[in-house]
Amino acid sequence: MTVLEDRIAMADANTECLDAWFERLERMPVPEGFRVEIVGGNVHMTPQRDTHWAIIRRIVRPIEDRFGMDVLVLSDVRIDFPGHKNGFCPDVAKLRDGAKQNETGHWRYEDVEFVAEVISQGTAANDYGPKKLAYATAEVPLYLIADPYQGRCHIFTHPKDGDYTTETRVVFGEELDLTDTVLGLTLPTADFPRD
Repeated sequence: MTVLEDRIAMADANTECLDAWFERLERMPVPEGFRVEIVGGNVHMTPQRDTHWAIIRRIVRPIEDRFGMDVLVLSDVRIDFPGHKNGFCPDVAKLRDGAKQNETGHWRYEDVEFVAEVISQGTAANDYGPKKLAYATAEVPLYLIADPYQGRCHIFTHPKDGDYTTETRVVFGEELDLTDTVLGLTLPTADFPRD
């Protein structure tokens, strides 16, 4: 078995364990406005800031304009990705047309076409590291990181052998040309707020 096949097999095996973890977390007194996800078997709880939400909205809106209000775009919804205990809640995830939840009621990572993460100081290392590798292993064709601390976006495309082969950096204020990607649009960043 290849490393890639091992990671994908682990995603399936981890689902039951992650279900139990998330069930326990849902019973905990997690403060309102906090997002909880599991990355590599570690629980991360991060508050959603105004800046964070403003960028998410500015990403989702052009996707809805392009594909219509019925497009399957999720925010902060659990999707299990390949790797050891990876129950991610992406800031934005666009699923392919016709995607359906599996028999356990979870969205399948195989249906994810696009993921965007907006950097938080406490979890930036996850977005640039293990989450990026998990998205590449899952062969998500387009991964966008919006970093309000750097004032820059990172666009990752062409996943191969568990990593992305192409990275493009664009400073806030310039347009993200995603016309040759699964989104087929240009994303303005002039109104992305900075931290």
